[in-house]
Amino acid sequence: MGDGCGQGRHKENLIGALLAIFGHLVVSIALNLQKYCHIRLAGSKDPRAYFKTKTWWLGLLLLLLGELGVFASYAFAPLSLIVPLSAVSVIASAIIGIIFIKEKWKPKDFVRRYVLSFVGCGLAIVGTYLLVTFAPNSHEKMTGENIARHLVSWPFLLYMLVAIVLFCLLLYFYKEKNANSIVVILLLVALLGSMTVVTVKAVAGMLVLSIQGNLQLDYPIFYVMFVCMVATAIYQATFLSQASQIYDSSLIASVGYILSTTVAITAGSIFYLDFLGEEALHICMFALGCLIAFLGVFLITRNRKKAIPFEPYISMDAMPGMQDMHAKGMTVQPDLKASFSYGALENNDSISEIYTPATLPVMQEEHSSRSTPGVPYRVLEHTKKE
Repeated sequence: MGDGCGQGRHKENLIGALLAIFGHLVVSIALNLQKYCHIRLAGSKDPRAYFKTKTWWLGLLLLLLGELGVFASYAFAPLSLIVPLSAVSVIASAIIGIIFIKEKWKPKDFVRRYVLSFVGCGLAIVGTYLLVTFAPNSHEKMTGENIARHLVSWPFLLYMLVAIVLFCLLLYFYKEKNANSIVVILLLVALLGSMTVVTVKAVAGMLVLSIQGNLQLDYPIFYVMFVCMVATAIYQATFLSQASQIYDSSLIASVGYILSTTVAITAGSIFYLDFLGEEALHICMFALGCLIAFLGVFLITRNRKKAIPFEPYISMDAMPGMQDMHAKGMTVQPDLKASFSYGALENNDSISEIYTPATLPVMQEEHSSRSTPGVPYRVLEHTKKE
């Protein structure tokens, strides 16, 4: 009986893992399709020209399909298994980016430029294999009674107290003390994300049970979890948007993956008791798989080049003879040695001849009945100062 129950749990873990891998893979393809569309239409006069392309809409449909697969995976497998599998999206993005979107490269530069990416992909794949193999099997049905019992358990209440205090402290330093460190911002994202994945698993599990015939939608806890899921996801996206305005996306991807996965696994193991009754060897191998996946993601994102935004104009400091507008707070002035200059020339005793600029003084007209036609302006010739 125990062996049959264990095999059933292992089968559900496999289904959940496959759904998560499929979902992250499809999401990665979708995002790269949309990225390709944006790159191809860079510099277009219409800022929303990508809405008119079939490629962008195909990417949007694939994105929704992938997110649906990831959402469904939480109903079958433990949270501690599903969360680290987001490394699949990083692996797929690296491979797709190298093959389809990356700029042209020379054969001699290939190893130097992409060796870390390939090593990172290999480590991430090994880590993912260890995660799936040694994942916890303590997965229970997401009924309303089970979720309500876990919600008021003292380990989770203690975790919530610590998480709320830590979140308030980080938010205070971020807002009041201007602590814009990437660790501070992404820790805020990770704390919100831990509650997001906890509620996502509860909502997904109750929906799947309802579809199977065991109605769970009449429990108030379902709607509480649904509201918490939406609220934490929105605020999580807000902090991520603020982080993307300060730091590079590759750095956010690596640090965010490490912090979010660590905090989410901690929250899942406390709320859903994922590792209860697991052998110490399995727990150690699972932790090793997480560390290897962390290292792989870090190597993949570390070697990713920063995106250069498209600028359909020539900046002032790119023009010959122009000083940088932001350097030492100085105003833009022409260089004396430049072939083209305008404005006032700088004083320099080494220059023997300085020409005064042409002036166009205005000659006032005399308003009379007998006004004779004349030129109201006259141009002074260049005079040379000895």
